[in-house]
This record gives sequence, structure tokens and C-alpha cells, in this order.
Amino acid sequence: MSEELRVSSIETRGVPGKRRYAMVIDTRRCIGCMACQVACKAEYDTPLGVNRTWVPYKVTGKYPNVKKHFLPRLCNHCDDPPCVRNCPVEATFKVDDGGFVLQRYERCIGCRSCMAACPYNARFMLPSHRTYTPITNVVDKCTFCFHRVTQNLVPACVQTCVGRARVFGDLNDPNSEVSYLVAHNPTQVLRPEQGTKPHVFYIGADRNHTEYGRDVYRRIEVMESERAAWKKHFDL
Repeated sequence: MSEELRVSSIETRGVPGKRRYAMVIDTRRCIGCMACQVACKAEYDTPLGVNRTWVPYKVTGKYPNVKKHFLPRLCNHCDDPPCVRNCPVEATFKVDDGGFVLQRYERCIGCRSCMAACPYNARFMLPSHRTYTPITNVVDKCTFCFHRVTQNLVPACVQTCVGRARVFGDLNDPNSEVSYLVAHNPTQVLRPEQGTKPHVFYIGADRNHTEYGRDVYRRIEVMESERAAWKKHFDL
């Protein structure tokens, strides 16, 4: 990794001499333990109510033949990120070597343009009061654990995934595990019609059921029927 963060305005996937990091999530291996979400919280001390990564689920089938489908979500570190194009002060940018989409806190003015532009709802606003850090009132997001990757470590969520559902590596390296998984498995990305060229690839995800959990801050729809039954039972 170069010491100087050079901003990239071009796609870096498949470019010789450039690294292009990506994450492959095998949903067949995800058991919904939320260890990734907890590890991310611990790594970044993310405030309550917001997450850099989260694991929504959808229940399909009819009792007793039901199944939970987990779909871990995070910033997709797109090769053509709309958040970068829409930031009026260039606070968010894509790193030339590695393809990380990062945030300059000192430039962010909290206008939320990047949040509106992101089709994955992967960004959130930090609160105005925090206990252990002065970083407040700016937009934050997943960084693919840039600080860990530059130390030859994998992201915290990958490190802690007990089922090895998450795999991280250089997609431009033909010998990397992510390259092998993408080359030998049918994969999906979220919202391909947006043309953002996401670099989080899913194995085993049903393309017709990838919209759930997009809005992490909305009440989980799958629980609505249970809530209604509970209220009816107790006459609430």
C-alpha cells in the first residue's frame, strides 16, 4: 500500500500493478451469529443505533417449514461510487491502490449528500456528542478496515466470522481466495442496475430477495406479523 493516499477517479479492477480489494460473502455459510457486527462495533466504537455492517434476515416458507436467510451488509466500496461524485467538498474519495472508499472527517460538512446518493444505505451520521472521540456530526461508514489491511490483517468482521462466510482479498491477484471464489461460483451483487460496480460479492443469495434489510434503521418487517399476533393475544 502506498503511503500517500492517491485519489482514484478510474476503475481499478483488472488494472495491472493495482490492488483491488473485495469481499465475498457466502450466505450459505452465514449462521446469523452477528459476531461480525459485534467485532465491527468493538473495532470502531460505533454509537448505538448505527452500524458499519449489519446482518438482516428474511424468513421464508410456512410454519413449520420455515428458513431464515441472512444477508450481511456493509459499504460495497464501489468502483464507480456515487457517494464520491455527490460529495461537494471531496470528503469522500476512492483510494487508487486498493479501491477503498474512505471518508475525510475533517472535510465533511455533514450535508448528507453521500447518504442520499448511496443506493445501499451504508452511510450514517455520527451523533453530536460522543464520549471517547471528538469525531462528531460527520458521516461515517465501513472502510473495509483500511487500517488493518494496511498492516496485512483482514477486516475485523472477516477475522471473527466463525463460519468463514466472509472472505477478503485482492481481486486483481489471480491466486487470491476471493478471485478463486468469484471465478468458480455464481455470485451476485446488490442493485447491479445502479451501475456502481460493487465489490462485495454474494454467493448463494437469491437475487429476488436481496432488498430486505437495506434500510437498517427501519423496523424489521419480518417481525410485523409476530407483533400483530402478540398484540392481538394480549388485547393491546
